[in-house]
Amino acid sequence: MNPHTLSLRLERVAAHVPPGARLADIGSDHAYLPVALMLRGLIVAAVAGEVALTPCEAARRSVRENGLEPSILVRHASGLRAVEAADGITAITLCGMGGETIRDILQADRERLSGRERLVLQPNGGGAPLRRWLMENGYRIVAEEVLRENRFDYEIVVAERTGPVAYSEQELYFGPLLVRERSAAFLAKWRRLLRLKQKTLDGFARARQAVPEEKSQELSRQVRWISEVLG
Repeated sequence: MNPHTLSLRLERVAAHVPPGARLADIGSDHAYLPVALMLRGLIVAAVAGEVALTPCEAARRSVRENGLEPSILVRHASGLRAVEAADGITAITLCGMGGETIRDILQADRERLSGRERLVLQPNGGGAPLRRWLMENGYRIVAEEVLRENRFDYEIVVAERTGPVAYSEQELYFGPLLVRERSAAFLAKWRRLLRLKQKTLDGFARARQAVPEEKSQELSRQVRWISEVLG
């Protein structure tokens, strides 16, 4: 992967960044996403934030080699601390982290969110706690996707702050739009997960040491929900 050939996962993230956006890509790694969007003329400015020094230097190199130093600022900073009010950010991307990590990044510096940004989030697992944070902070989920790449299932969650919104526990678990649309990729993902969870539940039943009742009940509930969704 490079700024000229993004992975399928990042291509789908890119598709949800509004044209003409001022983008903050948090955890930018090599800054492939903002560089690609800038080269395509789809954004007008960007901040690439990276907490680790080595990927931060890699991001600076990507920006420099593509002649984009005036347009993309690379900042060595933790989470949303890479964003400053003067940047006028209108879209934020956080990709390739656990949903709980993305949630914690948003929560840690939520005062840096103006509420006018579109959040384009790509959690690697942990979608439910991330969606709960969005709901509790007045963000409506406006788009969702499931895709499979290199034998992994990925989710994309796009949210905008609109005011109070309420999702059921099942909607938080599956994704309110995903469970309604029931795409082929969505159904295939949950069929795979159902097999794994049933196997784990069977393992609990055969375990020599008692499994905490709460853990067993939670897994049983998930198996029931998935079975219902799959029909």
